[in-house]
Amino acid sequence: MAEFSNALGILSSGMKGQSQRLRHIAENIANVDTPGYRRKTVEFRAAVEEGQRTGAIEMGPVQISRADLPRVHDPDHPMADGQGYYDGSNVELVTELADAREAQRSYEANLKMFEQVRRMSSQLMDVLKR
Repeated sequence: MAEFSNALGILSSGMKGQSQRLRHIAENIANVDTPGYRRKTVEFRAAVEEGQRTGAIEMGPVQISRADLPRVHDPDHPMADGQGYYDGSNVELVTELADAREAQRSYEANLKMFEQVRRMSSQLMDVLKR
């Protein structure tokens, strides 16, 4: 039974990680037109317990993109400098949508496996009751 519990913990960590990733993607999409906004990403790493990998993941620190901000020419913008330029956002909408789809599919795959492990655990309990 411990194997089922371990599997559920590993799958749960994957779902939590993808959920957090989707939150940052949503924030990036919401700020695609915010002047000076830098894209945020999240990094996953293997969870380690007593020097051994557990199979689960944990979130690393949030990474802020260091890519150059595009210069946007709009002399009427309140943040424009003397030449009419201001720093735009370095978020690419197409990249964010692709990342969101990948995170969603990964979350769904973890969820299906979670349901399968739970179903197997329930069936094992039924067999043991007989």
